[in-house]
Amino acid sequence: MNSSLIQLLVLAGIAIFLILKLRSVLGTRDGFEKPPVPLEDVRPQVKRNFDVIEGGPDRDITDHVGDGSDAAKALMAMKQAEPGFSVTPFLEGARGAYEMILMAFEKGELDRIRPFLSDDVEATFAEAIDQREKDGLTVEATFVGMKELALQDATFNRDSGMAEISVRFVGEQTYIVRNKAGEVVEGSTKEIKRQRDVWTFARRMGVDDPNWQLVATGD
Repeated sequence: MNSSLIQLLVLAGIAIFLILKLRSVLGTRDGFEKPPVPLEDVRPQVKRNFDVIEGGPDRDITDHVGDGSDAAKALMAMKQAEPGFSVTPFLEGARGAYEMILMAFEKGELDRIRPFLSDDVEATFAEAIDQREKDGLTVEATFVGMKELALQDATFNRDSGMAEISVRFVGEQTYIVRNKAGEVVEGSTKEIKRQRDVWTFARRMGVDDPNWQLVATGD
């Protein structure tokens, strides 16, 4: 074997060794591969867990009345007149007001709730309490809980700033009426009475006084 052939074989062996070495370090490429991304395009991708919808519905309103309804428009106008107003906190306050006013009326304690009543409602309550006293009747009532509470309607007068919100209540209470002799003539301590009412509260928006007044009652 001459020296030229020996040199050729040595060079071929070195080439094969280099190829195998490069494959072990770089790996192989099969099929189509995307071109490398320029360095200036490599940046951390931030995943958004939500989409911001500009001008979307106000859930504080649409959770309680239909979107686009007259009541929804009135509630939105109230918020524009008084940005601090929210429907959900109002309903939470209405729940407490219902229990307080109802129990005070049943017990004839009108002075305690007078600031929360309009003149007409106060006069109606006073007349009913006076008639009970004339008939010699007394009421024993205990509020058990609220079965249902829902916003029924809302109106807003932009000129006067007067807002009215009607709320439907279904409350439960124990209720006993006794005559002069102390005898039970209505109700029972063992039975829970379900009371259904629709009350309308009113307030002028944008004024310092935060209190709503009960202006109408019904069922």
